[in-house]
Amino acid sequence: MKRKSIIVGGIGNPLMTDEGIGIHLIAELTARPDIPPNVDCIDLGSSLMNVVHAIAGREKAILIDCARMEEPPGTIRRFTPQDVSSQKALPHFSLHEGDLMDGLELSRRLGEYPQQVVIFGIQPASMEEGEALSPSLQKQLGSYIEAILREITGGSA
Repeated sequence: MKRKSIIVGGIGNPLMTDEGIGIHLIAELTARPDIPPNVDCIDLGSSLMNVVHAIAGREKAILIDCARMEEPPGTIRRFTPQDVSSQKALPHFSLHEGDLMDGLELSRRLGEYPQQVVIFGIQPASMEEGEALSPSLQKQLGSYIEAILREITGGSA
């Protein structure tokens, strides 16, 4: 089976409230009928190897994760791996920082790195045990979906 050219991958742990935002957004996206046919929406969990295998050979990878950015809870930011590596003053930028950045580097070394990688980081309000998102993030799901759809369609969503 031929891989689709774009992957939208949700990263996180859905048992730790906002740490699971990437997984929650993938569930929302897969339920939508307007996702283009060249897009795979995949729950990547929190495994480095899931990310490496899922992005292999894609044209574009859009990764969604919870990220500590010293912003108000619920803030979403779009960045590239180059943005993260150049911001040495921001340690622990992502809750999976080492794993995600290491996974992307491994993909590059294997020659399977996508032409374009975009990361959406969302500032958590809560990281406690629980399956539900915090109210801060829950009320913004629609705006997160719209940002992701704009990225998928190149700004035309």
